[in-house]
Order: sequence, then structure tokens, then C-alpha cells
Amino acid sequence: MSQSAAYATPEAAEQAFYDAVAHCDADLLMLAWAEDEEILCVHPTGVRLTGEIPIRESWLSIFQNARLRIQAEPVAHWQSSVVAVHHLTETLFVGDDPNPQGPLHVTHVYMRGPQGWRLVVRHASAADDEHQAMAEAIPHTIH
Repeated sequence: MSQSAAYATPEAAEQAFYDAVAHCDADLLMLAWAEDEEILCVHPTGVRLTGEIPIRESWLSIFQNARLRIQAEPVAHWQSSVVAVHHLTETLFVGDDPNPQGPLHVTHVYMRGPQGWRLVVRHASAADDEHQAMAEAIPHTIH
């Protein structure tokens, strides 16, 4: 797939990703991804997909089965001059069902190259609220 969009920031690439999901458009979605055979997507089912074709086909399948709306809330962002990592919490809305699904913990990794910022890794997993509460209860002391 020939990529024509240029994203000046990782946030712009991320917005393009979520806009494409909102429009159920796999071609548009793939514009946010890097042109690299090692791009990686892990869906909440645990399936790990590597490369443009498997990732595109997985999103095509998702879009064919249901209209999906994702509400993404940023949790933490780290950025250097060429790599950015975004951790988010996603809430999913499927079709016309007003009841949310999730939440999901999502990590996006972006790299800056000649064509701007592109997504190279997306990892999504179901949030485990019970274990999350336990982790947050542990005191954080820096020695």
C-alpha cells in the first residue's frame, strides 16, 4: 500500500488511526501505520499479527462484523526525537449498543521517519480491574 499521508506528530497519527476506526475504513487506517514488514498488532484476543497484510485483513474482518466506536483516554505518553509511546485506556461501543465494552489497556508505539510519525506497534489487552486496584494500592517509594 502506498502511503501518502504525513503526520507531523505522534498525536496526529493516533488521531488518524481513531478517525479511520470511526469510519470503518481499513485503507485509511493503514495510512497511520509504518511501511515496514515488522509492524505489530496484538488484539485483545491475544492474536499477534506481524506485517501490513495480516494487520489490514484483521481490521477488515472487524469492520465487516460490526461498526465500532472507540473512546480513547490517554494515560501516559513518552517521547524522544524518533520514538513515542502512548498508553491509553479504550472503551468500545459496538454497533448501536449503548453499553460500553472494555475497558482495554492499549499501548501504541510510533516512530518518526522520512514520512513523519507512523504507528509501528499496537498492543491491546482487556483491563483486569481487580489486579489493577491491587497494583495501585502498593506504595511507590523511591529510595
